[in-house]
Amino acid sequence: MTDTSSHPRARTPLFTAIQHLNARMTDFAGWEMPIQFQGITQEHRAVRTAVGMFDVSHMGKFCLRGPDVLTHLQSLVPSDLSRLQPGQGQYTVLLNEQAGILDDLIIYDQGMVAGDRQFTLIVNAATRERDRTWITTHLTQPGTQATQLLDLTETHVLLAVQGPQALSTLQPYVVEDLAAIPRFGHCQGTLLGEPAFLARTGYTGEDGFEILVEATVGVALWQTLLTAGVTPCGLGARDTLRLEAAMALYGQDIDTTTTPLEAGLGWLVHWDKPVDFIGRSRLQAQRQQGVTRRLVGLVMQGRNIARHDYLVYHRDQLVGKITSGSWSPTLEKAIALAYVPSTLAGIGQELSVSIRGKPCPATIVKRPFYRSACGQVPRTTPTV
Repeated sequence: MTDTSSHPRARTPLFTAIQHLNARMTDFAGWEMPIQFQGITQEHRAVRTAVGMFDVSHMGKFCLRGPDVLTHLQSLVPSDLSRLQPGQGQYTVLLNEQAGILDDLIIYDQGMVAGDRQFTLIVNAATRERDRTWITTHLTQPGTQATQLLDLTETHVLLAVQGPQALSTLQPYVVEDLAAIPRFGHCQGTLLGEPAFLARTGYTGEDGFEILVEATVGVALWQTLLTAGVTPCGLGARDTLRLEAAMALYGQDIDTTTTPLEAGLGWLVHWDKPVDFIGRSRLQAQRQQGVTRRLVGLVMQGRNIARHDYLVYHRDQLVGKITSGSWSPTLEKAIALAYVPSTLAGIGQELSVSIRGKPCPATIVKRPFYRSACGQVPRTTPTV
């Protein structure tokens, strides 16, 4: 993750505050981001046992507004957004015509704002420009009025406050009752006396909130929470936390070569959706024929760590590759995700991973590896 380009990296509004903490920095999708502050394991455990905060302002933040915005968005994702009520959100995916995953994202329904229907979309940093182009090309349809897209990425801070103590830590600075916001719910509130978008979502498998505010408010919130004893966390802990919760990382676990059915995201496909969406015909064919491979969770024996792109074998036959892998600080085991043939994707299946030329035993287990009582994405339909 070293920057080898000659182009300057983008910096979030929190960069100076983070730099003062002597964080170890890295290039991520063209942004200069903290990989760790005091240490990945320490930051990971702070989120699992107390509360930590992440600067995720590099992620794409789009505001879509217009009388026909729902109609336009419905064609882009396999999830039925008409099921949402204002104040609710939906984790979903953008698909191409072959049902390959262009990106995974969260769509928040904000209802009527200033006379127009409004949705907020949070997309991945690495795919932000592609997503914006893809979405804008589909914001006009015959018989509909145009939808406006505002890109808030460079003007706003997105701060994730995560952990079992996230609510009690954040509540003193927010007027609204945070406990009243359900998982994947959100509201427009007042934080530190300023407007704030508050969503009970996150990428750690724990309870917590993602807060979208203007840059000056975000800097003030970071300093306020730091003074209150919240642990600053970097991308390293973010990765180990999301892997324990078996949350996909775009570009590794999912991409344009994978479909939701292969990735275990079939629950995002609402087959009874009353309108058509991009990639539907390909998904229907795959559903009828069955997928040939599936994303599975692996637990390694011993302390051998399976890393991205390591080869997976079954009885000396190459059957797949590791997409994500790390040591789990919570479980104290090495865990990984990999695509393997559907015939070998059963729980308990014994496989091996080649590590430095040596076959190391691994077993397929049920995902997620770690489950918090209140931190999982709610499933509205069964897994396909």
